[in-house]
Amino acid sequence: MPLALWPVAQTSAQYQRAGRYLPECAQHPAKMLPELARRIIGEYSAEGGLVVDPMAGIATTVAEAALLGRRAIGVEVEARWAALAEANLDQLLDPGRRHLAEVRVGDARRLTDVAGDLTGTVDLVCTSPPYACDVGNMDKAKWGAGGDLCPTAARNYSTDKDNLGHARGAAYEQAMAEVYAGCYRLLRLGGILVTVTKHSRRGGRTLDLAGLTVDLAQQAGFAYLGHVVALHAAIRDSRLVARPSFWQTTQTRKARARGEPAHLVVHEDCLAFRRPEVTNGH
Repeated sequence: MPLALWPVAQTSAQYQRAGRYLPECAQHPAKMLPELARRIIGEYSAEGGLVVDPMAGIATTVAEAALLGRRAIGVEVEARWAALAEANLDQLLDPGRRHLAEVRVGDARRLTDVAGDLTGTVDLVCTSPPYACDVGNMDKAKWGAGGDLCPTAARNYSTDKDNLGHARGAAYEQAMAEVYAGCYRLLRLGGILVTVTKHSRRGGRTLDLAGLTVDLAQQAGFAYLGHVVALHAAIRDSRLVARPSFWQTTQTRKARARGEPAHLVVHEDCLAFRRPEVTNGH
């Protein structure tokens, strides 16, 4: 497969959002880098096209798409994040572009219910699915006082166990198969799906989420186009400068102390797929 490298973190995530996105966005545990969203949208869609993110979160993809002159629709299952997403769009988009973007409340596993009117019309689906591992915001102050580093109620996007962020193993695979099947139906012939994933470790073993995503997308009917390494470390004088979180550093050190050959992960896997064109009547 074609492989490319995008340096999308020459400035930090906080710097990329500062003065643009609302401060409340820091509460969301898994946000796409604005520069990565811009790069995907610019590479895989044309101005005036329709972009959809079925797991929109705080609406990074939706906002950046509208800023680049695309019509953009986000779907978000959690009303809390959907409200913040709408507020972000109000913050980021001037009146001349605000009409290009919207957020709908609904489940990505049932896209027909919330976005059935878009069937066969979407040019690009761009999304970052849950990583099938625990995610959450660190509370170092509480941890220093003897509490949990990541409070249970703040993990996995929601306290609702039915939220896809809580799915693991076979349940995760089944849920994501439903999501990608829905994405396939939304896309026009030749339309593009781009997913952003990251490897994690469970029980001392790496979860190959990129490989799993390729399998699930192909099972849904997509053709695999290529793999982009989205670099989250800065390049400085031919060297990589990582910006690991406290959690990443702690977990890597613990793994290495157990004898596991773990390293800091400083990239995300950006995978591109195409809904095949129908030719010769097939």
